[in-house]
Amino acid sequence: MTVGRASRRASATGSDIRRQAGELSRDGQGVTGPLNGYHHETYAFPLPATNALSARFERAKLRAPRPGLLWFDRRCFASEDLLLTALQGRVVRIPEIIRVDDGVYLQGFIEGRTLDARQVPGHQVSGRGLSRRHAGQLREFFRQLVSIDPKELAEHRVTRICAPDDRTAEGDSAAFLDRLIRFTEEQVHLGHGEPYRTLFAELGVGADALGRLRKRTVELRSRPFALLHCDLHRKNLIVDRGGDLWVIDWELAMIGDPLYDLATHLHLMGYPRQEEARVKELWVAAVEEARAGSSYGWEEDLPLLLAYKRVQSVFTDIIRTALLLGPDAESNWRVLPRVAWRIQRVLAAAERELYGADAAPTVRQVMTAYRNWFRTTREPDEDAATTSAP
Repeated sequence: MTVGRASRRASATGSDIRRQAGELSRDGQGVTGPLNGYHHETYAFPLPATNALSARFERAKLRAPRPGLLWFDRRCFASEDLLLTALQGRVVRIPEIIRVDDGVYLQGFIEGRTLDARQVPGHQVSGRGLSRRHAGQLREFFRQLVSIDPKELAEHRVTRICAPDDRTAEGDSAAFLDRLIRFTEEQVHLGHGEPYRTLFAELGVGADALGRLRKRTVELRSRPFALLHCDLHRKNLIVDRGGDLWVIDWELAMIGDPLYDLATHLHLMGYPRQEEARVKELWVAAVEEARAGSSYGWEEDLPLLLAYKRVQSVFTDIIRTALLLGPDAESNWRVLPRVAWRIQRVLAAAERELYGADAAPTVRQVMTAYRNWFRTTREPDEDAATTSAP
């Protein structure tokens, strides 16, 4: 896999993006894609010598937001491109970005591989865990994020989506988590989940788990807010040809409790216990070096944030799996055992929050739930497949 991103206005179609990638490429040829990615349709192409990025990169990426997506995460910034522009020179080893036209941005394509190229969740990265080099670079990344004063982003025209009266007060970690939980409850479960109501019910998944978590948000300590990436998983961590670690895909970035970034990273990475302890230590050292008090109460508060991430994944993955199987599920029964196994793991991880003393459904029960749902439910309405940003 590789590093590098680009985007343009959301009204463009995929064919427009492919055509423009060809126009921007070195010889009109060599365009590859669409590349894998949920939020955007992306194409890579070789750079002409006249492009400002060509001195450092062989290729660039151009992408457009995919229309009609379900959003499962609360977003903060109106433009990932402007955010990345503001972070140039302040956070190292992030995609370099240039504007080539009104609303059109290119990012350098860095040859390399994703950190998950030879790993699976639950197994140590690089065999023995994060290498000393990568651990140090991850520590520096956390330090640089927390070092940025969120107020400075506005000076770079990095505008926020949420209205001022919907923004969490500085340092109010309890309100920050409360808004995240409410988004999952109102926008994902109630907003997106109506076509999947019977599927949720058969799997024993209800919004009461979110309600119980929301009541506990008052327990959280206050920490100074910081810029967060919010999507630090293996496929967004790229090892380039020189062995350095890069961080890509910033569309879910937000301003909030820095401990949430650690919780998200730990949840998505699935580190073994020893490696998880190591990452926690480097995070504490990094954020405290950047801004004193950024890790205050982290040991007491991290379990609640991780519990939210486990429950959030349940609602997200149940819907995404239904969409993956498609309206004509009969043609996808071959993949059902594999995706059912994945859903069962997600349910089991959140077993305490969802089922209390009861056990999570088995793989066979998950498969039966999806089969029953497809037999009794029509294709979801088109309106349910489209949502606006919060």
